[in-house]
Amino acid sequence: MHPRLMLAELEEHPLRQRLNNEFHARPPIPLVGAMLVSHLVFKHSATTAQAERDNLAKLCQGHVCNSIDSSDSHMMLETGAFRMRWELHTEFSSYTFYRPLASGEELHPDVTAFDAVHPEWMTGIPGKLMVATHVELRSTDEISPESVLANLTPSGRTMVAAKVADEAAWIFTDFKIDNGFSRFLVLNAGMTQRQTGRTVQRLCEIETYRMMALLGLPVAKEVSRWLYKGEKQLAELMDRIGQAKSPNDERDVLATLSALAAEVEHSVARTTFRFGAARAYHGLVMQRIEELRETRISGLPTFFEFMQRRLLPAMNTCEAISRRQEELSARVARNSQLLRTRVDIELERQNQELLGQMNQRAKLQLRLQETVEGLSVVVLTYYGSQLVQYLAKGTKELHHLNTDVITAISIPVIAAVLAWGTRRMRKKLAAEEGGAAH
Repeated sequence: MHPRLMLAELEEHPLRQRLNNEFHARPPIPLVGAMLVSHLVFKHSATTAQAERDNLAKLCQGHVCNSIDSSDSHMMLETGAFRMRWELHTEFSSYTFYRPLASGEELHPDVTAFDAVHPEWMTGIPGKLMVATHVELRSTDEISPESVLANLTPSGRTMVAAKVADEAAWIFTDFKIDNGFSRFLVLNAGMTQRQTGRTVQRLCEIETYRMMALLGLPVAKEVSRWLYKGEKQLAELMDRIGQAKSPNDERDVLATLSALAAEVEHSVARTTFRFGAARAYHGLVMQRIEELRETRISGLPTFFEFMQRRLLPAMNTCEAISRRQEELSARVARNSQLLRTRVDIELERQNQELLGQMNQRAKLQLRLQETVEGLSVVVLTYYGSQLVQYLAKGTKELHHLNTDVITAISIPVIAAVLAWGTRRMRKKLAAEEGGAAH
């Protein structure tokens, strides 16, 4: 019988536990009864994580804290006055405070769920405030939906409302900011504790992701103005290419086009993350709204309709500007390639002309060389005949011949030998050159 394999004997991946904990992180908090939820979001840089943890430690110095759940990017604290949930995200951190309300307790507009927190601790939170929202949770026994609807005036603010969770609750909001906070009113008509917690969490996430998605709109407007100038400059450069009369003109246009390409790529690199994040945040907003399972209240827009009318145009603007950037980058690259091709063709033509001139010069040099070789034969014949004459004079007493006759006879012989040697040497060089070419 084989021994039983123990799981502890297997080598575990170092990220297994961490990934599983991340999968179960940030569960909704079960809520029961009347509750005030204050949700704050701070946009931060990537280097503030440790500063936030240090600031959270200071919170527990002023209150008796019980840590319910804690990880590198998530923490749940329980005090006698409130419950606080901290979450660390890529671009922002969220602080959600929960404070129970007494039955029938009326809320002053300035009341928050973190009134018990010392103001110095709040000002010590790293980053800049991006979102501040209140979610007031009541039961339909305390506040009836009909009374809320009756207080709505036709000339007042546009109210967004819906029945959610299979008509187990009513939600009212106008997405406006009063006293620094946007506000949601949730009337619970029959949700379970976990349903209530999930609903409140989704509302906080809708407000958070809505504002984070809108961060792309100012960038899109800024880039839109620059894109108009860039597209106009590209059109002018194309006209200059058509009017170019010389290679220097084409090279000047190519230099300007390369500078424009660098500007376009810089803009793309600077905005790619922002536009991509806006697209992702918008998707999360619509997903959270779908999870609400809302039902229309007669006469009032639903959350989905409101976002389609108010948020979607902004996201379409970001998408259109991102697409225009990519198209401008592609057009600049394409036109740069065409212009480089024209410049390269012109350079090849100039090189061919230069090679033709070099060939003509080489032929002329060859003719001059042949002329010099002919003169060299004459000169060498002259000096050779002079040597023969000197030899004949030195031996005149031995053979009694006329030195002039000997010199005259030697001249054609010397010339023939030199001409034959020169021709043979030229043929040998030509043969060696032909062999090297092959």
